[in-house]
Amino acid sequence: MTTDFQLVHVTGLILEDQTELSLNELCRACAAQTERIVELVDEGLLTPAHNAPGEWRFTGVHVQRARVALRLESDLGVNLAGAALALELLEELDTLRARVLRLEASGR
Repeated sequence: MTTDFQLVHVTGLILEDQTELSLNELCRACAAQTERIVELVDEGLLTPAHNAPGEWRFTGVHVQRARVALRLESDLGVNLAGAALALELLEELDTLRARVLRLEASGR
Protein backbone atom coordinates (compact mmCIF):
# COMPACT_ATOMS: atom_id res chain seq x y z
CA MET A 1 0.00 0.00 0.00
CA THR A 2 1.43 3.37 -0.96
CA THR A 3 0.45 6.64 0.55
CA ASP A 4 1.01 9.97 -1.09
CA PHE A 5 1.69 12.86 1.22
CA GLN A 6 1.41 16.46 0.22
CA LEU A 7 3.43 19.02 2.12
CA VAL A 8 1.57 22.18 2.86
CA HIS A 9 3.36 25.38 3.74
CA VAL A 10 1.39 27.34 6.31
CA THR A 11 2.21 30.86 7.28
CA GLY A 12 0.55 32.88 9.95
CA LEU A 13 0.83 35.63 12.47
CA ILE A 14 0.41 34.92 16.16
CA LEU A 15 -1.00 37.86 18.05
CA GLU A 16 -1.28 37.84 21.78
CA ASP A 17 -3.71 39.63 24.01
CA GLN A 18 -0.98 42.10 24.92
CA THR A 19 -0.29 43.04 21.29
CA GLU A 20 -1.65 46.47 20.45
CA LEU A 21 -2.64 47.35 16.91
CA SER A 22 -3.81 50.67 15.55
CA LEU A 23 -6.92 50.94 13.38
CA ASN A 24 -4.76 50.92 10.24
CA GLU A 25 -2.80 47.88 11.42
CA LEU A 26 -6.04 46.02 12.18
CA CYS A 27 -7.36 46.90 8.73
CA ARG A 28 -4.22 45.45 7.15
CA ALA A 29 -4.34 42.32 9.35
CA CYS A 30 -7.96 41.71 8.33
CA ALA A 31 -7.68 42.94 4.74
CA ALA A 32 -10.58 45.27 5.48
CA GLN A 33 -11.42 48.87 4.76
CA THR A 34 -11.43 51.31 7.68
CA GLU A 35 -15.19 51.78 7.31
CA ARG A 36 -15.77 48.05 7.84
CA ILE A 37 -13.80 48.02 11.10
CA VAL A 38 -15.62 51.15 12.28
CA GLU A 39 -18.91 49.34 11.58
CA LEU A 40 -17.73 46.39 13.69
CA VAL A 41 -16.94 48.78 16.54
CA ASP A 42 -20.29 50.57 16.14
CA GLU A 43 -22.10 47.22 16.26
CA GLY A 44 -20.25 46.26 19.44
CA LEU A 45 -18.32 43.40 17.86
CA LEU A 46 -15.04 45.09 18.74
CA THR A 47 -14.34 47.25 21.78
CA PRO A 48 -11.00 48.96 21.29
CA ALA A 49 -9.08 50.73 24.01
CA HIS A 50 -9.45 54.54 23.90
CA ASN A 51 -12.37 56.52 22.53
CA ALA A 52 -11.23 58.28 19.37
CA PRO A 53 -10.70 56.18 16.22
CA GLY A 54 -7.24 57.70 15.75
CA GLU A 55 -6.29 56.44 19.22
CA TRP A 56 -8.02 53.04 19.09
CA ARG A 57 -5.90 50.06 20.10
CA PHE A 58 -6.84 46.49 19.28
CA THR A 59 -5.51 43.15 20.51
CA GLY A 60 -4.99 39.80 18.85
CA VAL A 61 -8.44 38.80 20.10
CA HIS A 62 -9.91 41.71 18.15
CA VAL A 63 -8.14 40.51 15.01
CA GLN A 64 -9.71 37.07 15.39
CA ARG A 65 -13.18 38.48 16.10
CA ALA A 66 -12.99 40.88 13.16
CA ARG A 67 -11.86 38.17 10.77
CA VAL A 68 -14.62 35.80 11.84
CA ALA A 69 -17.29 38.51 11.66
CA LEU A 70 -16.15 39.66 8.22
CA ARG A 71 -16.02 36.07 6.99
CA LEU A 72 -19.52 35.32 8.30
CA GLU A 73 -20.77 38.39 6.50
CA SER A 74 -19.00 37.77 3.19
CA ASP A 75 -19.26 33.97 3.00
CA LEU A 76 -22.67 33.41 4.56
CA GLY A 77 -24.39 36.75 4.08
CA VAL A 78 -24.87 37.19 7.83
CA ASN A 79 -25.52 40.79 8.88
CA LEU A 80 -23.45 42.38 11.62
CA ALA A 81 -26.06 41.75 14.32
CA GLY A 82 -26.11 38.08 13.31
CA ALA A 83 -22.32 37.98 13.30
CA ALA A 84 -22.29 39.44 16.82
CA LEU A 85 -24.67 36.72 18.00
CA ALA A 86 -22.66 34.00 16.24
CA LEU A 87 -19.42 35.25 17.83
CA GLU A 88 -21.04 35.30 21.25
CA LEU A 89 -22.24 31.73 20.81
CA LEU A 90 -18.88 30.55 19.48
CA GLU A 91 -17.10 32.09 22.46
CA GLU A 92 -19.57 30.48 24.85
CA LEU A 93 -18.96 27.14 23.15
CA ASP A 94 -15.19 27.59 23.58
CA THR A 95 -15.69 28.42 27.26
CA LEU A 96 -17.84 25.32 27.80
CA ARG A 97 -15.35 23.10 25.98
CA ALA A 98 -12.51 24.41 28.14
CA ARG A 99 -14.59 23.78 31.25
CA VAL A 100 -15.33 20.19 30.18
CA LEU A 101 -11.62 19.59 29.54
CA ARG A 102 -10.74 20.94 33.00
CA LEU A 103 -13.38 18.76 34.63
CA GLU A 104 -12.19 15.69 32.73
CA ALA A 105 -8.59 16.41 33.69
CA SER A 106 -9.55 16.72 37.36
CA GLY A 107 -11.36 13.36 37.23
CA ARG A 108 -14.84 14.66 37.93
